[in-house]
Amino acid sequence: MKRTLVAMLLITMLAGVSQAENWPNWRGPGFNGVASKGDFPTTWNVDQNISWKLELPGVGSSTPAIWEDSILITANDGGFNLIICLDRSGKEKWRTQIGSSRDGKHRKASGSNPSPVTDGESIFVYYKSGDLACLNFDGKLNWLTNLQKEHGEDTLWWDLGTSPVLTRDSVVIAVMQTGPSFLLGIDKKTGKQIWKSDRNLDAPLEAAQSYSTPIVVNDDGNESLLVLGADYVTGHDASNGKELWRVGTLNPNGEKYWRSIASPVLSDGILLAPYARGRTLTAINVGSAKPSVAWTVDGICADVPTPIASNGTAICMTDKGLVTKIDEKTGKQ
Repeated sequence: MKRTLVAMLLITMLAGVSQAENWPNWRGPGFNGVASKGDFPTTWNVDQNISWKLELPGVGSSTPAIWEDSILITANDGGFNLIICLDRSGKEKWRTQIGSSRDGKHRKASGSNPSPVTDGESIFVYYKSGDLACLNFDGKLNWLTNLQKEHGEDTLWWDLGTSPVLTRDSVVIAVMQTGPSFLLGIDKKTGKQIWKSDRNLDAPLEAAQSYSTPIVVNDDGNESLLVLGADYVTGHDASNGKELWRVGTLNPNGEKYWRSIASPVLSDGILLAPYARGRTLTAINVGSAKPSVAWTVDGICADVPTPIASNGTAICMTDKGLVTKIDEKTGKQ
């Protein structure tokens, strides 16, 4: 019940985003968890600042995507993967079943951890079962493929967490696990593979596994991908997946169980990479000709939550609830 209530609050808060701004993917249009300025409530409870509540049909750990009057959320119910579309008043517009679901292993997770993503023309959803689908805004399926049938079963010790991201032509999935790891570029219109880029690094045991989501960077029309996982941050050409650079290791002592859950965040040419189960935050100057570590600080992050970064500052929170604001350029409070 508590998990369902949190989902209700997320939907309600995101529905308050200005109609002029869409929230097309996990962590928003800037991949940084920051919305444009607006009159947002800073407190809420069951009686205050709640527009509406809706009981979801099944479990899910994804966050909503919003495009104009459509709120998109995934869930598992009755043995199926679901994508549900609501309007901004909370009224269901449609729901579509997409393949058979696979249950989560962790009590706080599910088979629908990845968040949906949209470019305003199509909707893309990804599930622990390996199903990757594209739908239109009427809920009709454009195409469906199963990445695990195509490329092998996932070997993660826990539940699939990475969300799909969109480039100009592709929907991109990061598969970082024990065994073969890679990035995939799937044609948005056809569902056919455009490229596959191996990402097999030297991370030991569980440290090779990552649940983070890549960042798409558009620099005057040149798209690149930034990926955190398996003890390294890598930069890739978004048109073909080719690795352009690599920074690491973030695990100099070869710790076996430093799998990464929190995703990186980018602001003003500085990529912030949480690592070491939340013990470290490393800043990488990705705007330079040869990206390198700018600074590392300890003890201000958590294992799972991703930092927020905008306008030269970053906000981090520990597992015990300590919130810290730092300067992105220096790492100082």
